[in-house]
Amino acid sequence: MTATVSLQQLNDQLEQLEAQASAEIAAATTAPELEDLRVRLLGKKGRLSTVLGAMGKLSGPERPLIGQRANQLKDQLQSLLAERLAAVKAAAMAERIAAESLDVTAPCSYVPPGHRHPLLSTIEEIVDIFSGLGYGVSEGPEIESDYYNFTALNIPEHHPARDMQDTFYLADGRLLRTHTSPVQIRYLENNPPPVRVIAPGRVYRRDAVDATHSPVFHQVEVLAIDEGLDFSHLRGTVTTFLQRFFGDLPVRFRASYFPFTEPSAEVDVQWRGRWLEVMGCGMVDPAVLHGMGLDPERWSGFAAGLGVERFCMVRHGIDDIRRLYTSDLRFLEQF
Repeated sequence: MTATVSLQQLNDQLEQLEAQASAEIAAATTAPELEDLRVRLLGKKGRLSTVLGAMGKLSGPERPLIGQRANQLKDQLQSLLAERLAAVKAAAMAERIAAESLDVTAPCSYVPPGHRHPLLSTIEEIVDIFSGLGYGVSEGPEIESDYYNFTALNIPEHHPARDMQDTFYLADGRLLRTHTSPVQIRYLENNPPPVRVIAPGRVYRRDAVDATHSPVFHQVEVLAIDEGLDFSHLRGTVTTFLQRFFGDLPVRFRASYFPFTEPSAEVDVQWRGRWLEVMGCGMVDPAVLHGMGLDPERWSGFAAGLGVERFCMVRHGIDDIRRLYTSDLRFLEQF
């Protein structure tokens, strides 16, 4: 004999299912729990489907009433599941954020290993070599006056050499230095000869940026003033320095021109089968000594200057000066 089910019985079952499902959803604490509840409540073999399976035992007019109530309950349970899932995820995220939060004011407990930038390490090596030759180190301001940057170095106004060292001027007439030679003038003002000093530092020129030029670069200038110095002392000092930096390579001197030295020379090293120009040098022009109040008949000296970027690029085989300024860790970590 087939059991009969009344409309009231199915309504009671749906009310009971609503109360039980609401409590179970509210008690769920994880996303997997909620997914399991969804399947047990709303799946094809879920509890709601079981109740709806008894609708066939109702009379025709009663079935739509139970169907409408069941659809309302289904929508209600889906909404409760979605709201509870959002709350569970938000709580999990808040817990994770709290567990992973950082106190940015706390002292660092780990210092990653690092190393010197290739330009700095090149400067330090150059300074170390000249320090071993008895030279001191002096530094000066990067914003200079026209006098120290040009006039005191035998480069008067309208001199052609100024075109080669076009720089950036400030509103008050001062400028960004084009070389570190002004440091030598300042040093001589406060330190009477004999002197042996090098001047490393950053310099500026209005050069277009390309693979070998930059408006900002670094120089090291060398100055020695003493009694009886001649070109042989200059040649010996420069050759010793270059062979300590590059190794035991052939070095040659070519006649050149600089406003503050006479005679002047460009210096090349034979690097990997070809001659490379690496620095300039010369005997200090007597006019520069005279301008500093030194007697050219008693004192003589020599000066030399080099670009740190060029030394660094030659040493490490770097093909573009811009790589030294991009702060690209893929490049810097090679050194």
